[in-house]
Amino acid sequence: MDWKRLGKAILFPHIAIMIILIPIATVFLVYSMVFLGSESAAAIISYVLAAYTLTVWCFKIPYLISFFKTFKNENKYVRIWRDDTRLRVNVSLYGTLIWNTAYALLQLGMGFWHHTFWFYSLAGYYISLAVMRFFLVRHTRKHNPGEKMLDELRKYRACGIVFLVMNLALTLIIFFMVYWNRTFQHHEITTISLAAYTFTSLTVAIINTVKYRKYNSPVYSASKAISLASACVSMLTLESTMLTTFGDGTMSMTERRILLGASGGVISVFIVTMAIYMIVQGTKKIKLLSAAKE
Repeated sequence: MDWKRLGKAILFPHIAIMIILIPIATVFLVYSMVFLGSESAAAIISYVLAAYTLTVWCFKIPYLISFFKTFKNENKYVRIWRDDTRLRVNVSLYGTLIWNTAYALLQLGMGFWHHTFWFYSLAGYYISLAVMRFFLVRHTRKHNPGEKMLDELRKYRACGIVFLVMNLALTLIIFFMVYWNRTFQHHEITTISLAAYTFTSLTVAIINTVKYRKYNSPVYSASKAISLASACVSMLTLESTMLTTFGDGTMSMTERRILLGASGGVISVFIVTMAIYMIVQGTKKIKLLSAAKE
C-alpha cells in the first residue's frame, strides 16, 4: 500500500469532497449539540468529522489565497467592483434600503397586530434609517462624489437631524428593555449566529466609516454613519437577547436593568454626539462653501 499517496488523499482531498464535507459536518455537529449527548458515539463522530473538515480546509488556505488574488486581478467584473467606489456604495445603499424598509414594515405590522409600542418603536427606528438611505441613494445614483458638494453637505446635515429624531425611538426601545424587561429569546445556536453577524457588521461599519473619509464625500460618510448607528443598536438588542438566552439566574433583575440601561445610555449618547457633529460640521462647511461662491 502506498502510504504516502493515501496520506496525501486524506489530508488533501479533492475540492468537491471538501465542499460536500462542509454542510454534512455542520449539520451533523449542530444536530449532535442540540439533540444528542456530548458523550454519545454519534456526537464523538460528529466532533471528529468537524475537526477533520476544519483541518483539510486550513491546509488549503495558501492555495485559496493565491486563487482569490489571481481572480481579483484578472476577472474584469471584480476589477470593476474594486475600482468603482460609487457602484459599491450604491449597491450597499440599495441593499440596506430594501432590508430596512422590509424590516420596518414587519415591525409596524406586528405593532398593529399586538397593539404594543415596542414594535412601533422598532418600526420608527428602521423607518428613519430607510428614509435617510432613500435620500442618499437618490443622490449617489445621479451624481459622482464631490460633484454637487453643496447638496451633499445639506443631505449630510439632514442625516444628523434625523439621527436626533431617531434617538427618540431608541430611547423608547431602551425604556422597554429596562423597565418592562422586553426582549427576545432564541435558541443558543441562533443567538451565537446573531452575535457573529452583529460583531461582523459592527467591525465592517467601523472600518468603512474610517475608510470612506478619504473620498471627501459627505454623502458617503453619511451612509457609513447610518451603518455604524444601526450596528450599535443591533449590539444593544443582542446584549438583551444574550442575557435572556444564556441567563443562569445569577444576575438579578436590578443588575440586568443597570447593565442594559448603562449600555443603552452609552449608545444613545454616541448617536446624539455623532448627530451633533454632523449638523455642526455640515452647517460650517455649507457656510464656507456659500461664502466662497459669493
